[in-house]
Amino acid sequence: MKIFAFICITALSFLFIQNTEAQNKYDSVLAKKLQADDYGMKNYVFVILKKGSANISDKHQLDSIFHGHMANIQRLAAEGKLIIAGPIGDNDKNYEGIFVFNTSSVDEARQWLNTDPAIQAKDLDAELYPWYCSAALQEIPALHKQVQKKSF
Repeated sequence: MKIFAFICITALSFLFIQNTEAQNKYDSVLAKKLQADDYGMKNYVFVILKKGSANISDKHQLDSIFHGHMANIQRLAAEGKLIIAGPIGDNDKNYEGIFVFNTSSVDEARQWLNTDPAIQAKDLDAELYPWYCSAALQEIPALHKQVQKKSF
């Protein structure tokens, strides 16, 4: 009976190890494509968008800025420069949203950010930070297209 139990435990352990290895298969081609380091990570620039110094009250002007902001987001994403963008809910820090830029250079990210009409109009301001995260984050835009029914 002890031998049978030992065989069962050994077989289950082997299956568990095999399953874990199957789930953690390294893909060198994908890693190279995504410029991943040995940990599967890479450098980005993380941006916190905040309420800007402008006090724009004209609804038509605000709508125009918002539509330009959204068009700029879509352009930067299509160019592979912007990985993630999204609003932040109500908070006491005046945070409005986040961007993650696909560059390790804060200066380059700032150049891309300055193409945004909301930044240009000072409706939004930004804090930029170097950020180290999974290289797989770059796959989000393609996955998003598979789940998006409507666009802005």
